[in-house]
Amino acid sequence: MRKLLFLFVFLFVTLSIKSQELNCLVNINFNQVQGSNTQVFKTLQQALTEFINQTKWTNREVKPEERINCAMNIIITSRDDNTFEATLQVQSTRPVYGATYETPLLNIRDNDFNFKYNEFEPLIYNRNSFDSNLISTIVFYVNVILGVDSDSFTLKGGEPYLKEAQNTMLQAQQSGLASWQNVVGKQNRFLLIDNLLSPKLVNYRNAMYNYHRKGLDNFSSNKNTAKQSIEDAVISMEGLFNKTVGNYLIRLFFDAKSDEIVNIYSDGPNTRNQNRLTQVLRKISPNNNSKWKDIN
Repeated sequence: MRKLLFLFVFLFVTLSIKSQELNCLVNINFNQVQGSNTQVFKTLQQALTEFINQTKWTNREVKPEERINCAMNIIITSRDDNTFEATLQVQSTRPVYGATYETPLLNIRDNDFNFKYNEFEPLIYNRNSFDSNLISTIVFYVNVILGVDSDSFTLKGGEPYLKEAQNTMLQAQQSGLASWQNVVGKQNRFLLIDNLLSPKLVNYRNAMYNYHRKGLDNFSSNKNTAKQSIEDAVISMEGLFNKTVGNYLIRLFFDAKSDEIVNIYSDGPNTRNQNRLTQVLRKISPNNNSKWKDIN
């Protein structure tokens, strides 16, 4: 009987592990907050770690080694009892086929992350209502991570997860918080998911697929072809720039990819459109011109 019980527990734990999609490192930095009671931050960090990593976010069966490596760094800037003002840095990577290297997919800084939290309160998400800006924001970015990751493996493969992020945004709009609203000139959560799902801007998602699946994943087998695919994907993003100057998706892409692009093209072999690549990079991402000069 004890052996059967042990086997049941083992199988339950194994299946639970397989169902988890994320391997997320959560860090809460509270150095800017005055006061001696810091336990609430440690409790919140542990609660968010368990919430993100132990929730089944999709209907896929995921092996432990297939979990998405990501991180959420929350910097608390002020506290008033159970009300917190913070910024949130969201990052994620995905492995490159045939290599030990992990390529960055997301590097988002959200400067408008304000929430309420009472220590030890359960973190519960209801997809049909808005209950907490803390939970809604975390769930929103979890689904963005899932969506962007899936897009890098399958053309528009992240659609269901991005739609779920959109649903979270729509429910959260009832809060009246600016980060969820359509505010002209504001690069916020509304604009992020609106752009990712916009048919007019679908070239971003196409480029993400071509860059990773046709480019990086073929690097170990055919460097020339892989570099050409990456080059074509980046050049294709000029079309996004021409549609909307200051496009959020262009910033999203280069916040994650600028250093990687320089590393790829800082040595040979040269590709047929490498001069054109440099011209496009300088045009659509001038903030990184100090980096682009290192491309040979």
